[in-house]
Amino acid sequence: MWHLHSLLRASQSMACIQMHKGLQAHRHAGQTGHGEHAPEWRSLSPPSGTERHGRRRGGRVTQVFLCCQNPETTGHRQRKTFFFFNSASPPALWSVWQAATEHEDYAAGPPADGEKPRGFLKNERDNALLSAIEESRRRTFLLAEEYHRESMLVQWEQVKQRVLHTLLGAGEDALDFSQDVEPSFVSEITAPGRSALDSVEVAYGRQIYVFNEKIVNGHIQPNLGDLCASVAESLDDKNVSDMWLMVKQMTDVSVVPAKDTLMSRTSVKMQMDFVRQALTCLESSYKNYTMMTVFGNLHQAQLGGVPGTYQLVRSFLNIKLPGPLPGMQDGEIESHPVWAVIYYCLRCGDLTAAMHVINQVQHQLGEFKTWFQEYTNSTDRRLSPTSENKLRLHYRRVLRNSADPYKRAVYCLIGKCDISDNHGEVADTTEDYLWLKLKQVCFDDDGSSSPQDRLTLPQLQKQLLEDYGESHFSASQQPFLYFQVLFLTAQFEAAVAFLFRVERLRSHAIHVALVLYELRLLLKSSGQSTQLLSQEPGDPPTVRRLNFIRLLMLYTRKFESTDPREALQYFYFLRNEKDSQGENMFMRCVSELVIESREFDMLLGRLEKDGSRKPGVIDKFAGDTRAIISKVALEAENKGLFEEAIRLYELAKNPDKVLELMNKLLSPVIAQISAPQSNKERLKNTAMAIAERYRSQGIAGDKFVDSTFYLLLDLMTFFDEYHAGHVDKAYDVMERLKLLPLSQDSVEERVAAFRNFSDEVRHNLSEVLLASMNILFTQYKRLKGAPAGTPGRAQRTLDDRDTLRSQARALITFAGMIPYNMAGDTNARLVQMELLMN
Repeated sequence: MWHLHSLLRASQSMACIQMHKGLQAHRHAGQTGHGEHAPEWRSLSPPSGTERHGRRRGGRVTQVFLCCQNPETTGHRQRKTFFFFNSASPPALWSVWQAATEHEDYAAGPPADGEKPRGFLKNERDNALLSAIEESRRRTFLLAEEYHRESMLVQWEQVKQRVLHTLLGAGEDALDFSQDVEPSFVSEITAPGRSALDSVEVAYGRQIYVFNEKIVNGHIQPNLGDLCASVAESLDDKNVSDMWLMVKQMTDVSVVPAKDTLMSRTSVKMQMDFVRQALTCLESSYKNYTMMTVFGNLHQAQLGGVPGTYQLVRSFLNIKLPGPLPGMQDGEIESHPVWAVIYYCLRCGDLTAAMHVINQVQHQLGEFKTWFQEYTNSTDRRLSPTSENKLRLHYRRVLRNSADPYKRAVYCLIGKCDISDNHGEVADTTEDYLWLKLKQVCFDDDGSSSPQDRLTLPQLQKQLLEDYGESHFSASQQPFLYFQVLFLTAQFEAAVAFLFRVERLRSHAIHVALVLYELRLLLKSSGQSTQLLSQEPGDPPTVRRLNFIRLLMLYTRKFESTDPREALQYFYFLRNEKDSQGENMFMRCVSELVIESREFDMLLGRLEKDGSRKPGVIDKFAGDTRAIISKVALEAENKGLFEEAIRLYELAKNPDKVLELMNKLLSPVIAQISAPQSNKERLKNTAMAIAERYRSQGIAGDKFVDSTFYLLLDLMTFFDEYHAGHVDKAYDVMERLKLLPLSQDSVEERVAAFRNFSDEVRHNLSEVLLASMNILFTQYKRLKGAPAGTPGRAQRTLDDRDTLRSQARALITFAGMIPYNMAGDTNARLVQMELLMN
């Protein structure tokens, strides 16, 4: 009956209820026989782990659980019967069932010795512990997976941003998947050890070096634009030379004092200076063009007379307008239309020559001479409101539909009117169109001008950048032309961002940006994560900002791993910049450069054997090199480059961090077998060099970290002797260390001292105990196998063996008392060796 009760405790209650319903239905019907009147038997699945399969007399042995409930009792007094049979025959099962139910004492309860409650409670306790362990394991794995997922997302986001920043140079329009797109420099593969800089970049880098040398040494700051323009002269590329000539011309302005660059750049005075410089640049360029045209066709030009702009224009028109043109008004001068000569004198920027022509034919021009004299004498090249209104009225009434394009163009230039007319018959090139529009730009609003007669610089900027854009100017085929259009309209940031997207012109773009930055003319983005060219809230609609930091880092990324010296020269421009966290960008870039290039000695200096530091390249740029080195060391430590971080912390004279990281590196390897070129051997040599240097120079770190470091070195010596088979020397080392108890009297003392050890020492405790026990066992076997000799010697041998057994017992006692869970089967192996000594 006890067996039945045990099975009852392990059964499923639902199965019992189902069987009980079958029996109850049978009894109520008054059926007690066998065969077809027997109750409906149901085979109930046993609990997991109880089903067995086997062969008996050629058939399968089946275990069947049957559960019955006595129908004569109700409520909590009902008695349940649970049977376990190894037979599948329903008649046999029914007979056994009837015999059992006839006895009323089958549910008398468990044995009186109390084994059943104890077993039940033990089982419940074990189940609770296993459930808690399983739940803890499940939560731990879920937490680890979540941390891993978050870490991967962060790393992927960083990689994604780095890739997109490289490929997406200027925002939403930067990616062009057409066939003729030029490859990005990030896809180029540079042979190891070779420079990634081309000849143009090397030439620019040399000038940057000269510029920084002057600044670092406290000399007068040279003109960076002149230095970069000298590179263009050596390239024999007219487009590049013209570009730098334009950059120098446009930046030759007086910076208006203001609290920031935006207010200075948007001031009326500075904008007027920009327009004036742009017109001078365009006029000078066109005059050179006319001279080249004339001198290239001297026979047709028929150059002669008094040298000057007038004779130059006359000769130029002999080539450009060889015959009479229909519709020309107000006569001719030396066989050329009057208004054409005036226009080209103005186009060459010579108002005196234009006035000379007007004086010669003034009787044909009416009131225009008065207006032109007033225009020439004004400082801002603007007529008075009265004269301007008269001229505009005359233009609208008489000249708007005139057949003479040159006369209409001259009136629109002097009177700054009819801005919708592009004068395509006269201004047939982009430079001509740009010059004509810049001539019409107004800065003062007196309210007398109608919208069709007023053109502001922001309106012109918007028209060129947004309304026309790159496609109108065929920017991909003519990048220098589009750069010129933007730069001459004082859209420096957009011009640099566009040129930077053209891979072969990237080196020119970055140095134009550097020139603007040094002259405090560059509008920089407030955040480093913004696009290369962006707009910020609160800025005027036409203002764009350049992400200068990102631009510089994108440029240096190509060669920072192969030419770290040159990259450092460019990073020096960021010495006054900070990122969103307030960190100095120069220090941050240097940190990343050192980690990326691994040129620690060259960039940051090297530690000599006597402890002195040999200066590196960084010493020239920074007064406080220790702060930069500490920053790089921290970055290396965060990336897991502990050995590099140790070298850097030594340079920064931070012994606490040196020993702390050295302890982390030594802890996993001290118990390993030494081998040449192994990880342990390398770390051991590094640690020994640090220890010797610190002892000779009297350098000490934190007391706890310092003691841990030297203890780990001693433990490494212990394991080296142990692995070499020098058990006596290893025993002596362990005895001097006083790390383990070698007698029962010292167990409690060593246990108390164990609490003061660092984790780096504790992690090796299992290996130390096993090695020490092995040493004792080896010594014991050696004594046991030694010849008896004299009686006195035999007695000493017995005493020594007893001592070794006592020491082994002390180690086992120590291992059981320390509050630390040792790895694996350490305790079992210790006990096994101790038993072999008995």
